[in-house]
Amino acid sequence: MMHDITVIVADDETPARNRLRDLLNQITAVKLLGEARNGLELLAMATEKSPALVLIDIRMPQMDGIEAACHLQKLTSPPAIIFTTAFDSYAVKAFEMNALDYLLKPIRLERLQVALNKVSRLNRSQLEALGPLQGARSHFSVVERGRLQLVPVAEVIYLRAEQKYLTLRTKEREYLIEDSLTAIEQEFGGHFLRLHRNCLVAQDFIAGYERCRDHEGDHHYVALLREVPETIAVSRRQQHLLKERLHG
Repeated sequence: MMHDITVIVADDETPARNRLRDLLNQITAVKLLGEARNGLELLAMATEKSPALVLIDIRMPQMDGIEAACHLQKLTSPPAIIFTTAFDSYAVKAFEMNALDYLLKPIRLERLQVALNKVSRLNRSQLEALGPLQGARSHFSVVERGRLQLVPVAEVIYLRAEQKYLTLRTKEREYLIEDSLTAIEQEFGGHFLRLHRNCLVAQDFIAGYERCRDHEGDHHYVALLREVPETIAVSRRQQHLLKERLHG
């Protein structure tokens, strides 16, 4: 058994949190640091308190457990993770195939102790394997000066690829994140529109399009954006999107 393992519990159901608290209080080598009702609360708490372990329900409002687990990996010292779930054969199969620790509700003391004895951090391939269990993210995560910051997807105006990073633009400012435009395009479906090979734009922030002339005298289009003064060039390859929208 680990000694003095610090834990945060995340579950949207009060009875489930009470049950885990009661069980953890029976294990002398465990210190409960706090309880969260969703992934957002968990991330704020974990950033502040740096737990050694988090027990996360996979189905929660605002941000589910899978997304929260992905964001947690960006902390300077990521916690070990044990997922909790009511019986879900699809989730259980994914956990077992990828050697992930999980607890089925109602959680038993003996089973919890076994899980605590073998707890370990997740690796990237294990998290990627849980992709089918997760919906589209509600937030992007950014690490700045060693602190984790969440940016709501709904506030992102565009994402532009620049070398190994993406520039993520909101009304207030820009952020740098490590991600893939192609993966984001697939994850969010029609939310972001690819106007250029290196740029995705949120459809809700497109105010219109304008025809311009470049230095060689050729015509091209740019997208006019709400909330920010920048424009985004529309590549020739993507100009069919404008025709589809105009004739839609």
